[in-house]
Amino acid sequence: MRENTAKHKLERGENVICISGLNSTHIIDFLGQFGFDAIWIEAEHGPNDFADIPDLTRACDLWDMTSVVRVNRNNAGIIYRTFDVGAQGIVVPHVDTAEDARAVVDAAKFAPAGHRGMFGSRQGYGDPDYIHKANDETLVVVLIEDIKAVNNLDEILTVDNIDVFFVAPSDLAQSMGYLGGIDHPEVTATIDGALQKIVASGRTAGSLVTDDNVEHYLSLGVKFMMTGWQAWVGSGAAAFKAKVEGAAS
Repeated sequence: MRENTAKHKLERGENVICISGLNSTHIIDFLGQFGFDAIWIEAEHGPNDFADIPDLTRACDLWDMTSVVRVNRNNAGIIYRTFDVGAQGIVVPHVDTAEDARAVVDAAKFAPAGHRGMFGSRQGYGDPDYIHKANDETLVVVLIEDIKAVNNLDEILTVDNIDVFFVAPSDLAQSMGYLGGIDHPEVTATIDGALQKIVASGRTAGSLVTDDNVEHYLSLGVKFMMTGWQAWVGSGAAAFKAKVEGAAS
């Protein structure tokens, strides 16, 4: 059974880089050469569905990158089916209460930690003991992305078998009344406060980071860093275009 690279790095207290953005098997295969830890496969927004996840996760496997699929809701069948078709990790949106968090764990883990539906996975081919090992190799990320979740964070952090408590800015800003205002001082202060609480509790914090703020989040103790590759292409494209246009003027 394949080991979950990102999960075990986090268990050792190491930083994990998870790359998001428009993904195909070809893009994931290309990104693999750069040594990232994980790929964020988007199945809450956009076109990816259960028929797409197997090949996307296979591309991650080629480079020993953890495949982390964001599902579209906190639903037991969706969660364990995502693992069934090859994901090594899940991200569950809008986990607002401890009850929500326990429901995620119950769906993601086999007994005794949960009640994941009894079935195998592509990750366990050739390993007859898969169901007894799976809990140690499945990464569970919950999104703290509503002000309700921030207000309930103390209780949410008591739930075991969650690897990452990820504070997501956009929906949080919306829930606070600042639509599109992820840089509003009240929003950034709320994000920082939530991350600091997660770290202080001894749990693992995650967040969306960019080239401009990654040092800040590292200083707060964030270990799971998700960032998008498209921004790098955009900045490189703009710089190259500016050089050509500057030479022509």
